[in-house]
Amino acid sequence: MTSQKNKLPLFSGVGLGAAFLMANSSIGPGFLTQTTVFTQQLMASFGFVILVSFLLDIGAQVNTWRILTISEMRAQDISNRLLPGLGYLIAVLVVLGGFAFNIGNIAGCGLGVNVITGLSFQTGAIISGIAALALFWIREMGKMLDNFTRIVGSVKILLTLIIAISSHPPVWEAIQHSFIPQTISSQAIVTIVGGTVGGYITFSGAHRLLDAGIKGRDHIAEVNRSAVNGIAISGAMRFILFLAVLGALSHGAVLDRDNPPASVFLFAAGEFGFRIFGIVLWSAAISSVIGAAYTSVSFLKTLHPFIAKHERLCISIFIVLSTGIFVAIGKPRQLLLLAGLVNGFILPLALAVLLVACTKPKLMNGYRHPLWMQVAGWAVVAVMGWMSCAAVIEWSGR
Repeated sequence: MTSQKNKLPLFSGVGLGAAFLMANSSIGPGFLTQTTVFTQQLMASFGFVILVSFLLDIGAQVNTWRILTISEMRAQDISNRLLPGLGYLIAVLVVLGGFAFNIGNIAGCGLGVNVITGLSFQTGAIISGIAALALFWIREMGKMLDNFTRIVGSVKILLTLIIAISSHPPVWEAIQHSFIPQTISSQAIVTIVGGTVGGYITFSGAHRLLDAGIKGRDHIAEVNRSAVNGIAISGAMRFILFLAVLGALSHGAVLDRDNPPASVFLFAAGEFGFRIFGIVLWSAAISSVIGAAYTSVSFLKTLHPFIAKHERLCISIFIVLSTGIFVAIGKPRQLLLLAGLVNGFILPLALAVLLVACTKPKLMNGYRHPLWMQVAGWAVVAVMGWMSCAAVIEWSGR
């Protein structure tokens, strides 16, 4: 039994760091692009998408973090214990999805540096890739993850809040249509949920807690709190950015097709706002590079001892390959939106596996997962599975 003194405090560095790691993994360039594009399409009704996705995110994250930390196994390990080979399949899907996202993250880094300094996209991407490598090598990895993600997460939210206030959004209209939408888009819901807790992001915080030794029944309350905090941080950033975009559009802003988020910042605060966009974009991108690399490799390191022994090297290779592909061939158009949609499929699959696993006492160390949480989890699986299929039909019909 874990002693009381080893329990995770209310605002522990690890618990809050795991929450920020999960949130920052989701708040990348795709997050900025998706939020802006869907706000442009749905206007104030996008608030409803944010509300629904928030509820689905909570159901997915609390179940996932709780099952993994109590079983004391990472997602791929508990999946292989449930059905040999299943963990390898999930690991491949998650790593491929994380790699696709990371090319977009590196592209975002390049664009952010370009906005701030005027350097080329490729040069900015290379500089950012080197910075990410340095962060993993210059100090103890766990402390770096906890401290760096807290700092950049706070910077992103505060700077975006300045833009939201400057854009003078119709706040009451946004709140009203968050509960009574005029338009509902299943593609928007699936893409936003997929971009927030889909793919590798679902497991980033939980795997960080496991790496820090936060596991077992004694930490249930702390794990729940950390999971909810992660969704709350991501949700706050999403709603603030939504208000900023809605305010700009309501006052006649015309968004650049190739870089819609930048148009919002430029319209709201002129050249100063454009520079803020560069800082927000780079912060979002570099933190997502770190989250994607760390979590993707965490899915591989228990599958082969070489990866576990050379974790930093494997993370470095992941970052170098992502950077190299972007510098060499660029990033396909709409990659960020499509990656979020694809990750929407990974979520119901992986969550369904964990919900089956939690019914096996041997896997859960005798713990019984609450029935209401299982029902909530299966509801997320059903809704996301159905909406994912509907989103693909909607996407293919365009």
